[in-house]
Amino acid sequence: MRFLRCADSGLLVELADLEAVQALYTALAEAPPEGVTDLVPAARTLLLHLDPKRANAAAIEAAVREVEPRRTADGDGALVEVPVVYDGADLAEVAKLTGLSEREVVHRHTSAEWTVAFGGFAPGFGYLAGGPPELAVPRRAESRTRVPPGSVGLAGAFSGIYPRESPGGWQLIGRTDLEIWRVDRDPPALLRPGVRVSFQEVR
Repeated sequence: MRFLRCADSGLLVELADLEAVQALYTALAEAPPEGVTDLVPAARTLLLHLDPKRANAAAIEAAVREVEPRRTADGDGALVEVPVVYDGADLAEVAKLTGLSEREVVHRHTSAEWTVAFGGFAPGFGYLAGGPPELAVPRRAESRTRVPPGSVGLAGAFSGIYPRESPGGWQLIGRTDLEIWRVDRDPPALLRPGVRVSFQEVR
């Protein structure tokens, strides 16, 4: 565990892997140290936003070192069901990369319960972990300049849903009409760290 100061309002904790990040995030979310206003997990780091008027970075670092990380129990977090039409432009390529049929790719994607590990790339974009290892595929060799909103993709060990039109290099396997990001909603992001996701095939 390594700590890096981020100006006067942040403390970045570097950890070994995603599992360690999730365990520390779960523990700190339940009982954040005095002066910590927000927690932002990533693949191997956890950023603690601090209130510069109240926070003592040294004391917070000491408190974090004493925290017992907690694995998220099965069933923790809200469950979001995502209806998906599996007609993505890269479905055949994913089948080829995995050695599965297209129907087997869909079956494995819908059979798993995914969890939002962290957000990034664009507002509302959640990196979903916990899927079957056989669906781990590389990003496309060349990114698309425009990916439609609601596109469901795979990259590495993660699945994700594009909240709005943007460039992107994930392997697209389907699409959903569910609004992932809406500014007039509180909170705007439907997929937040800890939220569980179940993909449901629709035709």
